[in-house]
Amino acid sequence: MSKKTFVGLFLGFILSATGVHTSCPIELNPPSVVVRYGDSVSVNCSTSESSFSKIGWEAPKGGTSTESTKGTHSIWTVESLRDSTAPQCFISPSNQSHFEQCLKNLNIVVYMFPENISIISSGRSDGVMIENENYNFTCNIHQIAPVRNLTVRWYKGDTIIRTDSFDNEHKEPVNQSSVYSLKPTRQDNGVTYRCEAYMDLGPEGPQLNVPSQEYKITVYYGPDLPCSVIELLEGVALNTSECQVEGNPTPVIKWHKDNKLIDTGAPMTREDTGVYTVEAQGNSHFRKTLQVHMLYGPELNCPSNYTALEHAPHNFTCTAQGYPKPVTTWYKDGEEVELPGKLKRRDAGQYLIIASNKISTVNFTVDIIVKYPPSEIVELEHSVVEVGSTVWLKCSSMGNPRPNYLWTYYRMANVIEETEDGVSRLLIQNATAYNMGSYTCNAFNDIRHVFKTVTVNVTGVKAECPITITPERMVVQYNKETRTAKCKPMFSTNNAKVSWGNETSSDSWNVNTTEDWNASPVCIATFDGLGTCTKSLNFTLYKIPDRIFIHQHNLSSMVVGRVLQLQCDIINVAPARNLTVRWYQGNDTKRSIDSGSLRVTGCRPENSSNCDIGAVRYPVNVSSTISVLLDRRHNGTQFRCEALLDLGPEGPQPPSNPMTSTVDITVIYKPIINTTKLPRIIPVFRGYPEELVCEADGHPPPKIQWFHSSGKVLQRPSVAPSANTLSVSEAGMYNCSATNEVGSIYHVVEVILKEDYLPLIAGFVAVTVVAISVIFLFIYSIYYKNTRMRRYSLKNPKPSTPNGNVAHNGWDQQLAMTRLS
Repeated sequence: MSKKTFVGLFLGFILSATGVHTSCPIELNPPSVVVRYGDSVSVNCSTSESSFSKIGWEAPKGGTSTESTKGTHSIWTVESLRDSTAPQCFISPSNQSHFEQCLKNLNIVVYMFPENISIISSGRSDGVMIENENYNFTCNIHQIAPVRNLTVRWYKGDTIIRTDSFDNEHKEPVNQSSVYSLKPTRQDNGVTYRCEAYMDLGPEGPQLNVPSQEYKITVYYGPDLPCSVIELLEGVALNTSECQVEGNPTPVIKWHKDNKLIDTGAPMTREDTGVYTVEAQGNSHFRKTLQVHMLYGPELNCPSNYTALEHAPHNFTCTAQGYPKPVTTWYKDGEEVELPGKLKRRDAGQYLIIASNKISTVNFTVDIIVKYPPSEIVELEHSVVEVGSTVWLKCSSMGNPRPNYLWTYYRMANVIEETEDGVSRLLIQNATAYNMGSYTCNAFNDIRHVFKTVTVNVTGVKAECPITITPERMVVQYNKETRTAKCKPMFSTNNAKVSWGNETSSDSWNVNTTEDWNASPVCIATFDGLGTCTKSLNFTLYKIPDRIFIHQHNLSSMVVGRVLQLQCDIINVAPARNLTVRWYQGNDTKRSIDSGSLRVTGCRPENSSNCDIGAVRYPVNVSSTISVLLDRRHNGTQFRCEALLDLGPEGPQPPSNPMTSTVDITVIYKPIINTTKLPRIIPVFRGYPEELVCEADGHPPPKIQWFHSSGKVLQRPSVAPSANTLSVSEAGMYNCSATNEVGSIYHVVEVILKEDYLPLIAGFVAVTVVAISVIFLFIYSIYYKNTRMRRYSLKNPKPSTPNGNVAHNGWDQQLAMTRLS
């Protein structure tokens, strides 16, 4: 290649790399080539340009360089291609060319694929492998290219178990292998393996594959014994067990017990139960120790009666022998029961014990006696009696032994006790206010005692817990100054104890205004003889909302006829039950929603399953939703919601200013044409154009356009907020169309042309008036000249008497005149 050609190619490469031009007028046919190793190849390089200096090939490997200065193409040919060379076709411009020096590369793939492949194993030549040992299969592929297009598939039987691909970028034929590792098990005995070479050369080339021969393996395993325990019925031989030694090749087996060889074909008894050793010689030497059990029916050993203490651990034993271990079932009164570890009074009685296994069944009867403490007291109930009347209190309990009774109450002389036949009674005669309170009955035996407390209420006298709380109701704002509630006895009592709940012995309770949302303060008082009573503080911790806002719930396009849902969210308010939400449309109240129809949306996770708006007291988010059926009157309307927290007379007075949020609604609706200003028929006098006014209301504002009945557009469409006017002077049908994105409407006007005779009549009248006027003036001028007119001169006037003015037809003139001759 000449130095000039090399420089041209180099410059073309530089220009192409730097992006001076983006296209090269070269076409390769075929654009890419897939060819078997050693075969011939031919590629044509052509151009559609008519003006160029030179076209040719630069082939650094294999083939020859060709150049053409006369034709529009150049052919690159190789008789036997043995490497993946990279030929380039170039074109050099002439002085008249409109392109730069450029070149194109030819994509070539040279491949070689073997007719046969082989598979070899790292194991024995006869295919024998030992279970759970590692082996390798190697698949050998000789003289193959290109390796990156090669895929090796491994088969176990007819199932693909592995696929290998390669990153080797060598394009020359090489030897390639694939290795598959396995650890055979006894289930693989007799299985065949093979490999398959597959090459995919894309749409331009063939798809090639060749399999190896099949390799069958034999797996040696064992000997081993799959079980560690053998169970046999008495009288059955050991060699009939389902658990036998396994192995390949078949092993030689011996059984031993206590180092003595035994006959596995002899019948066995329960005394033969024990530890055995088995030895086997096969693929390897095997030795294993296992347990042999003899199966026999159950035998029961139980006492005929037993006495136990209720709820105390008992030592009742009833053993059942047998193998397998018998299943013992207890029955009482015909029903299956389970004897608990600690007996109860209801567990006393006669039991039937049945022991069974898969061999046989036996039964036994036992009587169980349970000593128990007094039962819960019954028949003692709360009582209400009128002042001065009599009431009985009855106390009874069941126990073994029978219980004794003791009453505890505020003792008075009018109260009498008596006990008879396991029941104790207390008689209150002529009840007074001092008999009100709690009465406790204690029942006991040598095991323990129980008690029950009831109250007696005497009507006709006022009774309440004799304590006072100041204030009676406390309403406190969140995160504000703390307040204190006081609790004290109503009357001075030496032995009275007053406290707030169980947490403090103080008579004062201080609210935590940041945490006590669910606080229910209770004052507890204890009086000798009257017992303990309580009184609760009516307490509310409130928080005004952080903010309130409205958002649109369901519509992305607000069109007339659709339902719009608006949601008012009140954020972080407490307590929600005191919240009222009012909706307004403009300045009118749309709806007032109290807490009963509100929805809580901000419950704490631990209370989300039971978040009742009437019960939750900590700050939550509350929402209110209304539905509005949209019509065109809603366009531009403002909706707002108002949240008011009213806490009653103990709360802030007046209640805190309501918080509001507003939203403006824009409604889209179809146009409507105002037909009151545009009648169906309009007469027009010839020569006097008439204006047609088309007004349309719609949102978005409609486009108004006039059409003639001939289909001619009379006006360009325009958005007219009020009207669109058309001047007409010809008869015909005129169509006014109003259109927006929601829809369109039209109105047709018929224009009737009429003749106007009024100008002709007016002209004729005018001509007649002019003619009459001319005639009248002519006659009047003759008359005036002959009879009425005189000739005068202003020179040398002669004044008349008495004022010196010139007399004229008896009229006095203001100027002195001289009559002319």
